[in-house]
Amino acid sequence: MRRLRFLLRPGWLVLALVVAGFAFMCFYVLAPWQLGKNTSTEHRNQLIADSVDAEPVPLETLLSGGAANPDDEWRRVTATGSYVQNSDLLVRLRSIESQPAYEVLTPLQLTDGRTILVNRGYVRPIQGTEAPPVDPPPAGPVTLDGRVRKSEGTIAGKEPIDENGLRQVYYIDAGQIGGFIGADLVDAYVQLEPDQPGGLGTIPLPQLDAGPYLSYGLQWLAFGIMAPLGLAYFIRAEWRERRKEKSAKAADDATPAPAPVARKKPFTRSKPVESAPRTAAEAKLADRYGKGR
Repeated sequence: MRRLRFLLRPGWLVLALVVAGFAFMCFYVLAPWQLGKNTSTEHRNQLIADSVDAEPVPLETLLSGGAANPDDEWRRVTATGSYVQNSDLLVRLRSIESQPAYEVLTPLQLTDGRTILVNRGYVRPIQGTEAPPVDPPPAGPVTLDGRVRKSEGTIAGKEPIDENGLRQVYYIDAGQIGGFIGADLVDAYVQLEPDQPGGLGTIPLPQLDAGPYLSYGLQWLAFGIMAPLGLAYFIRAEWRERRKEKSAKAADDATPAPAPVARKKPFTRSKPVESAPRTAAEAKLADRYGKGR
């Protein structure tokens, strides 16, 4: 453990906390968020696919509990009643076929006395974002073909507004809209099929595509696994580097000091050796034949 004491330094502690926090977010927030969206999208697609070949049923049969069952969403229904006149609402900030739009809601009083919102379709804004005039729904009894939808819910800060004499909302939420217009609404709404009384631009069904949510969720899981592995890699690299430095230092301490090198004596020119005196005969020969003989 003494070899890993460097992990107690502030830099390593901060790095470990960052990696742990990132892995926690990947495993418990980001991956579940994307995988949950994938599950809900697949469930929605299955409900739509099942409804395509199913026969319409009377709306009242799906509202026995006062609200539509979530598993009944997108079911094709028939609704008989009368539109409540002068009670249209516009849903702001919608996009239909990649273009801005307002969706139009009108309450419908059913034959059993209950009131439910009907999404009559959409209209395009004029002059930028200005809401256009909306054709009123027909008066008197009507029978509508549509699909039952559950309320979207709402969030704080997105309250209904009254702008230029038009009542507008941000979400199709029966509870919020009922309080806004002073009506007791069924907790659901009906989205009209094409060519219905009071219908406007038909809202297309969602594409039956699961989207990228599954791959995104798997990517976040992979990131959550890779982050701790990356930290372990850097810890091991640091530990090995420190071990090499320690081994090199120990080897230097164990190496004996080199023996002193003997100093050479300075070179001195020796004196010429004096030759012995020559005899008379040698001197005579040297004079005759040269000193080199």
